[in-house]
Amino acid sequence: MGSKIVIFFNLTVVSGVKSYLFHSLAGSFLLCYFAIVFIYSNVKINYMVLIADSGSTKTHWCVVENEAIVTEIFTDGINPFYQTDMEIIELLDNQLIPHLQSVEIDSIYFYGAGCSFPEKKILVSRALVRFFVNSIIEIQSDLLAAARSLFQYEKGIACILGTGSNSCFYDGKEIAANVSPLGFILGDEGSGAVLGKLLVADCLKNQLPESLKQKFLKKYELTPEIILENVYKKPFPNRFLAKFTPFLLEHLDEPAIFNLVFDSFDAFFVRNVMQYPLEDIKVGVVGSIAHYFRDTLEIVAFERGIEISEIVQNPMQGLVKYHRRVN
Repeated sequence: MGSKIVIFFNLTVVSGVKSYLFHSLAGSFLLCYFAIVFIYSNVKINYMVLIADSGSTKTHWCVVENEAIVTEIFTDGINPFYQTDMEIIELLDNQLIPHLQSVEIDSIYFYGAGCSFPEKKILVSRALVRFFVNSIIEIQSDLLAAARSLFQYEKGIACILGTGSNSCFYDGKEIAANVSPLGFILGDEGSGAVLGKLLVADCLKNQLPESLKQKFLKKYELTPEIILENVYKKPFPNRFLAKFTPFLLEHLDEPAIFNLVFDSFDAFFVRNVMQYPLEDIKVGVVGSIAHYFRDTLEIVAFERGIEISEIVQNPMQGLVKYHRRVN
């Protein structure tokens, strides 16, 4: 009898302890659940990234939300070598910001021509901070954009052939070697600005067939005075010269035009690309000139023993892929 009472008493105690523990654990679980719900209801889940690829002629902006492209915007080019921070601010205010009124940007990755030097990066950063006070901003060169887009985390020789030209040896993380492009006056071989410069010079110095010369001048409504004023007195002479490249493409079957383009591409490879180690290294090219003059570029490269692994018109698709992995 006594033993039964003891046993019954112990079972009651054990049962009470179990009940207490169950209810305590259930209560703790509920508290944790509501805490998590509260936190997530007050935390921003969507992550907005703005990626910019800027050349001297145009800037390609891409808004990426949670690794998906939301919208693309095109504005005039931004180059801190030719523009002040106030000029860049005015450009952003007029051409970019109206498209981003309802968008909160968390991070900005700006890749631009002329952004290889710290003081130029600061200039562009000052302009962007004016509109994106709470955003994380990273400024890098357009050359690093080309390298990251073409090769992601692998090594290779990245080239740009657009309004300007440039090249580097990329080690998979950063630019390990770079032959300075020197701009369209001293260098930029193969670029749109240099091709345009050579075309204009040949035209004014009577190195083109007369019929072709007159066709060129008539098409763009040019005189020697207009050309000289735009090249030596007005801003952005590189843009002015680069706009003549469609004429070159249209008349590439003319020997004088073909030789002009061929020789400029050849100079690009000899004076730039061939200074890097080429054995077992991929060579990729980014830019509108490379894209539209692909056949001629590949012929020149082949004659120099260089195989081009990839040619893309712009680096944006590769940059979006790169920053998906980074973020």
